[in-house]
Amino acid sequence: MNTFPVTTSTLSAKALGEFAKEQYGLDTSYVCTLFRTGMNHTYFISNGKTKYVLRVYCYNWRSETEISEELTLLNKLKSNGLGVSVPVLDKNQTYIQTVKAPEGIRYAVLFSFAEGDKIRFLNTDMCYAIGELMGEIHHASQDQIIERITYNKKSLLELPYQKLKSYFSEALPEMEFVKSIEGFFEDAEFENTRKGVVHLDIWYDNMSIANQTEITIFDFDFCGNGSQILDIGYFCKQLFHIEIDKKEYEAKKESFLKGYQSVNTIPEKELQLLPKAGLAVFVFYLGVQAQRFDWSNIFLTENYLKMFVGRFRSWSDYYKIENT
Repeated sequence: MNTFPVTTSTLSAKALGEFAKEQYGLDTSYVCTLFRTGMNHTYFISNGKTKYVLRVYCYNWRSETEISEELTLLNKLKSNGLGVSVPVLDKNQTYIQTVKAPEGIRYAVLFSFAEGDKIRFLNTDMCYAIGELMGEIHHASQDQIIERITYNKKSLLELPYQKLKSYFSEALPEMEFVKSIEGFFEDAEFENTRKGVVHLDIWYDNMSIANQTEITIFDFDFCGNGSQILDIGYFCKQLFHIEIDKKEYEAKKESFLKGYQSVNTIPEKELQLLPKAGLAVFVFYLGVQAQRFDWSNIFLTENYLKMFVGRFRSWSDYYKIENT
């Protein structure tokens, strides 16, 4: 009987551990365990004292060039003394591993482990430190371009809507609202803003915090080119949905912005664009969930769409975002 083809496989943690020990010259005390599957698959490799993170990119998700650009960015940021998780060289001085999975070639990279904890409910000091680090990252990468996606109206709003149409009727009120969001943006609205490399996914789940204010940011899988206000708006929108008490949200947002502006000034025009920037990135990620149905199919339903678009509406109402 021929082996039936697959679209996505979960690689054996034991076999990956042996592979990693051979490639990176790790001793026999290291053990590999699956942490979670998702956009990519994440494994921990540890001997009880030292810990690494092994990311296995999903099949056809990122090209080798895109991954290389991500790793080059991380090394540059680290060379500037910034708190980011960095790739680890193997014994042949190579970063990217090639794994022949049942579905085809998949890439793998070993990263340093970000010490600390994931903290959902941040205090104002933490928000200040996160803003400060984001400002430093933006300063180090401002006006640079990498060989990855460019985030603009088409990639953030128009293409995600096209992906959503594969699963949901355009007649749904929620789909009509998503479509209407394109009208909130003028084509040239983000043109005269600070541009450079953006992370696009900076929130509590992609950072570790040690000693209250020592921040390490990781998971640059969505890094690309675009207006830096996108990162700022996205973090604020995540904070908005976490903080039920909007007075707490405002205090923590202001602390975050103060931390950012302690190292990198945000022009007033960009501050005015912050609500739209946060909304645009959330639309983009709803499109990603439709694009990666293998990852999101357990919750990509009409009820989920109603909940997610409800977040769009609450943010839009709070900031009184309207059609241009």
